[in-house]
Amino acid sequence: MVKQIPALIILSYFFVGSFFFQAFVLADDNNNSDLLKHGGELVIGLSADPPTFNHSIQSGAIPGIIGSQIFASPIRFDKNWKPLPYLAETWELSKDGLSLTLHLVKNATFHDGQPITSEDVAFSVLTVKTYHPFNSLFKAVERIETPDTNTAIIRLKHPHPAIFLCMSPVFLPILPKHIFGDGQDIRKHSANFAPVGSGPFKFIQYVPRKYVLLERYDRFFIKDRPYLDKIRFKIFGEIRSDIVLELQHQSLHMCPLLVTMGFGKDNKFPSFSHLVITNEGYEAIGPILWLAFNLKQKPFDDIRVRQALAYTIDREYITNNIHNEKGRSTGPISTKSPFYSDDIEQYKVNIKKANELLDDAGYPRDKHGIRFSATLDFQDSDMGFLAIAQYLRYEFAHKIGVDIKLRAQDTLLSWMKRIASWDFQITLDAVYNWGDPVIGVHRTYDSRNIRKGVIWSNTQQYNNPIVDSLLDLAAIEINVDKRKALYAKFQKIVMNDLPVFPIAIIPYFTLYHRDLIGLNDSIWGPIAPFDNVYWRVKPGQR
Repeated sequence: MVKQIPALIILSYFFVGSFFFQAFVLADDNNNSDLLKHGGELVIGLSADPPTFNHSIQSGAIPGIIGSQIFASPIRFDKNWKPLPYLAETWELSKDGLSLTLHLVKNATFHDGQPITSEDVAFSVLTVKTYHPFNSLFKAVERIETPDTNTAIIRLKHPHPAIFLCMSPVFLPILPKHIFGDGQDIRKHSANFAPVGSGPFKFIQYVPRKYVLLERYDRFFIKDRPYLDKIRFKIFGEIRSDIVLELQHQSLHMCPLLVTMGFGKDNKFPSFSHLVITNEGYEAIGPILWLAFNLKQKPFDDIRVRQALAYTIDREYITNNIHNEKGRSTGPISTKSPFYSDDIEQYKVNIKKANELLDDAGYPRDKHGIRFSATLDFQDSDMGFLAIAQYLRYEFAHKIGVDIKLRAQDTLLSWMKRIASWDFQITLDAVYNWGDPVIGVHRTYDSRNIRKGVIWSNTQQYNNPIVDSLLDLAAIEINVDKRKALYAKFQKIVMNDLPVFPIAIIPYFTLYHRDLIGLNDSIWGPIAPFDNVYWRVKPGQR
């Protein structure tokens, strides 16, 4: 009988009126009352300090995780890639795809009480367009019109099928123009580390190498949200023992962006009865592990050499034995993306073919069995780069006679400087798809993005006019099926050319307390706003 009640009430709602609907809500209150619970502090562990709190000028997961709590964006996404209202309550995209009209919620305010207006939206879009390292985000924007305080009309030079994803919290924080538009260089603005935000939580304090503290903004534009009183981001660096201890004692409640490496000799996460482990919520991030080649340095200017190395790498071994995951090999686009195509060369291990390719390329073995030597750069981290690099060195030496010298960089910054200046032969790296190929994939393969000194650009210096043309067409194609067909051709070509060899989807996980409700309901996972996250039972009260 209980199972029939929802159906009866739904019918009553449509045929009788809202009275029975209201009665249903009241009758079901015992089951849904948790949705209205407020209070408590959420403590989140991070591996590094944020480079800024203003992620309109900086890419990366850590500034995105914190910034998405401090700043609101026009649009958010559910876990099915569907755009949802956020600061924009409604919107219209013109039939020709050349204008997007945003209708902002009324009475929304920044954390200093000043109203959020269409002028702030226009200022924020232009800031991202000018300063964010992903120049594809709003490159198509021609101008922004603000006919009234709650309407922003974004005019585009050409259709921009990724425009909605570009308005996600991780890319478009709505900044207060009255603060950031004061004439200071926004890249060095004093408010970058003491921000006045527009999101569910306001900035309170930052103690470098220790924590970032945020508190609930009581005048947030979504009624009754956020539920939590505070969010504290605790910065641990790579000290895993401290993380495990605090997770055990429930003084740490969540750790995002984790891989299994680094949690002990068996490379397993801590197992406590109050912890949940999930790999949900990383669909849009699309983290890919790859081997990248400098195509301007011998012998990697020869496609046969690059292909030979690819035929030597057992990708399933890496995912199964180093990342402790089932084999999830990929191409240049993440398997989690709607635009992934499996009609590509998979490079199943073929040592005979690898050796034949190297012979054909003119690199015979010497009397010691070595064909040539090369240097592999990497920055060791808990993604297991050291273990993977050591595996590659062994396989290349013993299977195809390629002598690899490993060169570990002391810091991420030193690795970035070396790769961005093209001072490398091979490098092991991890990159994100960032939701849409226009945002996270084009930058690697577009010849016009060969930019010395800019990391995660086309540092391989790959140049294929056909690929450039396909990317240009896909960047403006509104029809989803036609876009998929264009990206399928693109993936086939670059998996043959191999400026980079995608090894696997990085198995990111989130550890979190089982009594935390509302996480992982977005393709952006931990980089989504936490206004709907709440404690079912606060730690220590169960």
